[in-house]
Amino acid sequence: MIERAEKIQALLRASREIIGDAALENGAIVAANTDKPYYPREAANYRYVWPRDACFSAVAGEKLGLTVAWRLFRWLTEKPEDFRKDRLLFSNYSTNGRIGSMGRAFQPDQMGTVLWAIHAFVGGSRERALPFKELIERLCDGLLATWNKTYFLPNTVDVWEDAFRQTSSRVENNFTYSIAACGRGLLLADELFPNKLWKQAALQMIKKVNEAYDAKRGYFLRNHGKIDDPNIDASVLGLVWPFEVVEPNDERMITTIEAIERHLVIGGGVHRFQFDYFDSEGSAWEGGGAWPILNCWMAIVLNRMGDREKAEAYFTWVVDRVEKYIPEQLFADFRIGISPLVWSHAMFVLAADELGLSLST
Repeated sequence: MIERAEKIQALLRASREIIGDAALENGAIVAANTDKPYYPREAANYRYVWPRDACFSAVAGEKLGLTVAWRLFRWLTEKPEDFRKDRLLFSNYSTNGRIGSMGRAFQPDQMGTVLWAIHAFVGGSRERALPFKELIERLCDGLLATWNKTYFLPNTVDVWEDAFRQTSSRVENNFTYSIAACGRGLLLADELFPNKLWKQAALQMIKKVNEAYDAKRGYFLRNHGKIDDPNIDASVLGLVWPFEVVEPNDERMITTIEAIERHLVIGGGVHRFQFDYFDSEGSAWEGGGAWPILNCWMAIVLNRMGDREKAEAYFTWVVDRVEKYIPEQLFADFRIGISPLVWSHAMFVLAADELGLSLST
C-alpha cells in the first residue's frame, strides 16, 4: 500500500507537469502538447484546444495550484474563430483560435462544460464571475438560439465526436450526455446571473435527459428521439458527475452502472461504448482500448453512490497500469496511442480529490 501511495503521488506530480505544459502562454490549454520530448513520434497531433478537455484540465490544474483557469476563460472569450458572431463553440481550435481539425462540428456539451468550469472556478460567487459575464452570456444565448425546446436544430456531435453518429432534426434526437451538460451549465449560469430564459431551457433539457431512461432495457440511452440508439455508452456517467442531473443513488443510475459494467468493463478497464473501434493509432482502427478517463470517472460516481471499495478499485486499476504518464487509452497489446493525454491526467487529479487523497505535490 505504501508503494501504491507513492505511485499516486508521483502520478499527481506528473499531472501537474503535464497540465502545466499544456497551458500555453496565450491562455490556451491543448489536449496534448506534442512539442514536448516525452511524446512519442507515433502520436497523432492533439495540439489543439478542445474547450471541454481544456476546462476539465483547468479545474484539475487549479486544484494542483496552477493558475490556468482565468487565462483559459479569457482565451475562450477572445480567440475562437467566429465565436462572437455565431455564439457557438465548435469541436476544436488551433492555439491562435482558428477552427481546427474537425471543422464546424457542433458539440454542445463543450459549451455546457465551459459554464460548469466557470462556476466551479468562481465557487458560485457572482462577484468573482463578473470578468466572465460576457463569455457566460454568449454561451447561454448561443445554446438558446440553437435549441427548439426539445432538441438542437443543427446536427450535433457527441462527446466522443464520432462524425458518423450525429443527431438530426428529422428524428428529433439528443445525445443524453450533451443535454445534461448544457442543462446543468444553463442552471449554473442562471445562479450567477439570473435569466428566466436560460433556466427554462435548462429544465427542458433535463426533462429530455429523464425521458432518455429506457425502463425495459434498464439504462439511460446515449441517444434518444424518434429513433433510439440502444448501444450502451459510459458517457452517461456525466449525469451524476459533474452535471448532477440524476442523483447518485437513483435506481435508474444504479441499473445503468450495472449495464456499463456488464458490457463495457473488460478486465477492470472501462471502454467508451459498444462496438468502439477507435484507437488513435491510424486509419485501420483495430479496436478501442480502455480509457483511464472513464476509470477515474467511474471512481468518482461510485464514491458518490457510497461504494468506496469499488471506486478505489477502478482508480487503482489505472495506477497499477501506468508509469509516469497516463495515456488516452490502455491496450492489452503493444499499442500506445496518445500518451500522455492531458484530459486523462486531469480526470486522475479530480478522482484523487474526490477520494480525499492529498494533492500537495
